[in-house]
Amino acid sequence: MSLVFEAIYTDGLAEISYLIGDDEAGSAAVFDPRPDVEIYLELARAKNVAITHVFETHIHADLVSGARELAARVGTAKIFASHEGGAKYGFETVSVTDGNQFTFGSLVITAWHTPGHTPEHVSYLLAEEDHSETPWGVLSGDSLFVGSAGRPDLLGENETANLAAQQFKTLHDIYLRLPDGVIVYPAHGSGSPCGAEIGDRLTSTIGFERAFNPFLQIKEVEAFTQHCIKTAPPIPKYYPRMKKVNAEGPEILGGLPQVRALPVPEFEEAMKNEANLLIDTRSMFAFGGAHIAGALNLGATPTLSIWAGSLLDPERPLLLVLEEDSRLDEVVRLFLRTGFTKFAGYLVGGIKAWGAAGHPFTQVAQISVHELSAANGQLQVLDVRTDREWKGGHVPGARHIVVPQLEKRRSELDPEKPTAVYCASGYRASIATSILKRAGFAQVMNVPGSWHAWKEAGLPVESANGQ
Repeated sequence: MSLVFEAIYTDGLAEISYLIGDDEAGSAAVFDPRPDVEIYLELARAKNVAITHVFETHIHADLVSGARELAARVGTAKIFASHEGGAKYGFETVSVTDGNQFTFGSLVITAWHTPGHTPEHVSYLLAEEDHSETPWGVLSGDSLFVGSAGRPDLLGENETANLAAQQFKTLHDIYLRLPDGVIVYPAHGSGSPCGAEIGDRLTSTIGFERAFNPFLQIKEVEAFTQHCIKTAPPIPKYYPRMKKVNAEGPEILGGLPQVRALPVPEFEEAMKNEANLLIDTRSMFAFGGAHIAGALNLGATPTLSIWAGSLLDPERPLLLVLEEDSRLDEVVRLFLRTGFTKFAGYLVGGIKAWGAAGHPFTQVAQISVHELSAANGQLQVLDVRTDREWKGGHVPGARHIVVPQLEKRRSELDPEKPTAVYCASGYRASIATSILKRAGFAQVMNVPGSWHAWKEAGLPVESANGQ
């Protein structure tokens, strides 16, 4: 027997799913799959196992679940989901309850009801058949993270206190009763909004978390609740939508959504349809150098998934401008992960073809932090970072509007005044400049390197209280 254990990390969303099984038995399970499921099928073939079970630890808020897609593509696998806490689904599942066991060769997997992040949340203990009472690992889902814990506030203010109390009980009465040597395999890593300040490592142990996890040091429920609320990052706009989609059952696509290749004349015609949304997925420098007027810049990095979910309407078909036509599938996967399946087409040959056809384009100026500093108040400076980043220090005299609020709050800015936009590195600033350009701002500039460059250059810093 050889244990098959593969962790699949989804960059950008910082989500971790798992393929676990036994190559002698020839069977395996996937836990918390993402929607672009080809990776699990390829891994299963490489490891000589068949995927027979698809498990969900809870109803996800951060991405589209791939459970239905994977089960449909395999054909014989069933979906196992918790109905604890009254959870209901709009598709067929096998109900998982506390104490249920599943065997893959000599590996025994035991379901554990661990409410707190959500009412139905379950974790899965991993043990050897001959030592099933002594687990060596636990798939903790969104209940226990490295240096953190799953946030209890995603179901609204009315549920937060109750879920926080459940989370406190889960951590102290369930997890802390495990031996120190048990390995923790969470469903998220650093950067996920599903928890506060999750650690950089992708695994931990109960002993390490017992000693150093700040959520496990708090001994009173009320203090724990306040800590959860105080440290939680902003809830991305698309989270409630993901909850609904995953409970009802995501559409089974049978593969990546198809995107039509549109030569310049057809692309130009598609742009006339006001329902279509023009998205330029190139880097901020490429976008700044030349782009089609009215385009929103969402660079094709892993964080595109989050920003698409936070800013776009999934019902509007997307018109794509790509860095290279060969990157189409990569870009579609990023959109798919937060529920975008409608595409009006992509521009064949990209911006080069557009320019070669004699069509106009526009630019966004790129200025250095030294130029920004030398402007000495002549520019309208906009900081689009999070509240926490802003409070940690900012460019003197800057205005502060986070990217998701910019569309609604742009009236607070003077559209006739030259405006420089910065974030942490320049990615969010480029999104913001494209929003302002589309809204008619006359002179908009992006600051590559942004706050990181400003601090490295040793330029003046203003604190939240103006000092």
